[in-house]
Amino acid sequence: MSEKSKIASTYMKYRSKLMRAISSIVDANDIEDIVQDAFVKSYEAELKQEIQYERTYMLRTVRNLALNHVNRAAHQLNDQIENMDVLATDFSDEMIERQVESKQRFIHFCQATENLSAEVKRVFLLKKVYDMSQRDIAELLQISESTVEKHVAKGLMQCAQFLARQQQPHNRDESQSNLG
Repeated sequence: MSEKSKIASTYMKYRSKLMRAISSIVDANDIEDIVQDAFVKSYEAELKQEIQYERTYMLRTVRNLALNHVNRAAHQLNDQIENMDVLATDFSDEMIERQVESKQRFIHFCQATENLSAEVKRVFLLKKVYDMSQRDIAELLQISESTVEKHVAKGLMQCAQFLARQQQPHNRDESQSNLG
């Protein structure tokens, strides 16, 4: 095409007016992209057919693209909201149950560690809660690595015994209620 495109010259002449035409429809960040898309679509249309009123054609194209953009955004938002409603109803009870169980396990863990001697408790918490290495704990507390290992093992054993004792009365209560 040797002669200059009418759509291209119309775009250059009315670009700022096209931008203003959709400024009340879409977000300011999207205006430039939509106007450029309108130019591309108008230019492609011009290659296929003769456009008699270029400015009107581009104005209609840019408005349609802006409205389509808003509709797509609204549909995406609605889909997200609908998905949130489904997730909220499906997972809310399950999530609450998990949170309660998690808090109960944490409370039992804290109660179990309360029964440990001060030295064992310090080493055990540094290892299990703060995930420190045996070497780092030994250096920090100025004790041998074998002592750290023994304290961790003792802490594990005493916590396991405490937690097992916590489960026994609960299990006895259930078996007695099943008998009656």
